[in-house]
Amino acid sequence: MTRFSLGFVSTAAALAASAIIAPLAHATPGVVVSPGMEIRQASNVCTLGYVDPVARIAYSAGHCRADGPVTDRDGHFIGMVSAFQDNTPDGAVVRTDQVISDYETITLAADVAVNNILPGGRQLVADAAPPMANGQPVCHFGVITGESCGSIERVNNGWFTMENGVVSQKGDSGGPVYMPIDNNKAVIVGLFNSTWGNLPAAVSWVATSQQVRAGADVVNVAAAEQANAN
Repeated sequence: MTRFSLGFVSTAAALAASAIIAPLAHATPGVVVSPGMEIRQASNVCTLGYVDPVARIAYSAGHCRADGPVTDRDGHFIGMVSAFQDNTPDGAVVRTDQVISDYETITLAADVAVNNILPGGRQLVADAAPPMANGQPVCHFGVITGESCGSIERVNNGWFTMENGVVSQKGDSGGPVYMPIDNNKAVIVGLFNSTWGNLPAAVSWVATSQQVRAGADVVNVAAAEQANAN
């Protein structure tokens, strides 16, 4: 499949290096950070995918990353990128068995308000979801197209494509892909990546979570080795 969107390519080494950041500046009082909101990084406009209200970490697409702080659409500071990964080549053919990574973690400023409520009012949680399968109903939220729902077209290696109503435009990158469940909740299953051919695609939340944990382990080992050397 062919990808038709602009991306930035990072490396595993950059992932580890970027996890050590300077102390966060203060946010503007009253700023609320939540999934589905618009975020800006330099000239890049993207969608926030998931917010962990306990760890105060937010997630979006790795190809949204740029130098400097992360802000909301009004330019209010909300945090800094602490780790990222993006190995999706721009404008190239990608095999369905190729491993795709495309995420960034954002360490939120201490004084921003945090919640995990989608714009439509559903609580977005990272609970266990049924194994992903072709035909499984899903929804996606992007700041440009809003909420659109359809189904999984194909499950690949750490990523999946969607059809039957899911739409996307530039600016939706990083947005949450989720399964609505009872009690006005939704379970996150992916972060929106791009459009491959004519099919919207997302990276798997399970695969992304594993990559984030693996990256954190690398950084923790490096930090321990540095401490021992001192």
